[in-house]
Amino acid sequence: MSAAAVCGAALCAGGSVWLLGGRARATRGLRRARALLAVGGPAKTPRWQRGLTWARGRLGYEVWVLVAGAAVGLLGDSFLPLLAGAVGMPLAGRVRRAREARQERERRADAVIALCGAFAGEVRAGRQPGQALRTAAEAGEGTGRGLGGARTGVLAAARFGGDVPAALREAARDPGAEGLLGLTACWRVAVDRGAGLAAGLDRLEAALRAERDQRADLRAQLAGARSTALMLAGLPVLGLLMGVSLGADPLRVLFHTGAGLGCLLVGGVLEGAGVWWALRIMRKAEGR
Repeated sequence: MSAAAVCGAALCAGGSVWLLGGRARATRGLRRARALLAVGGPAKTPRWQRGLTWARGRLGYEVWVLVAGAAVGLLGDSFLPLLAGAVGMPLAGRVRRAREARQERERRADAVIALCGAFAGEVRAGRQPGQALRTAAEAGEGTGRGLGGARTGVLAAARFGGDVPAALREAARDPGAEGLLGLTACWRVAVDRGAGLAAGLDRLEAALRAERDQRADLRAQLAGARSTALMLAGLPVLGLLMGVSLGADPLRVLFHTGAGLGCLLVGGVLEGAGVWWALRIMRKAEGR
């Protein structure tokens, strides 16, 4: 079987997984509603659609790396881009999961700030610390998310007079919930020594907000450097497009000649090392 046929099959398979899997996900709510309302009887999802949805959920957006590799392999009549796409899929998945983890960490940090503000408001309203913490955590999803998976334990300790600081320290182990350690300190000082809890919570909320704003400002300042690094990483693709526009055949040279394969190998290594180094510098600047 020729390389073009294999790459074309992979291209069609990747596109089908994404498009049909997305269609199955989009109609899942409609089928569930029909089943609940008994409109036309319960609809059973076909097995092939369930398989596509599962594959799309497992692969995520990184399936486009394989699709792009298959497209380049189809144009260049070579297996190498397809293999590169298959190797790059785990790396793209790791990047996606890291981005999702960072977003979840930021949402949890925002929830901790909201929890401190709501907690301070309940204390000022005259409620006892345990009742105020329960009310603030149950006020909405935005505040309760700050406690993460330990939310039930924290609320139980606050309701039945348990060790609330220990429960808060357990909740603070989740990424983004480190501000709960400050809440633990405020609780100990206020409950054990009779200090003002609302004032301590206000200072803690202000400190957490200032730290969040500082991170946002730093990320905004690094956005230009990140965009420049990504633009430089895309220059080889621009060079290939310019070669095609000038009437050359750069893909044939790269994939079917010894000098082209050597240049492709060296260039790929240098490209990957440069992107990794630039991102490493930016991660260090962000303190991660």
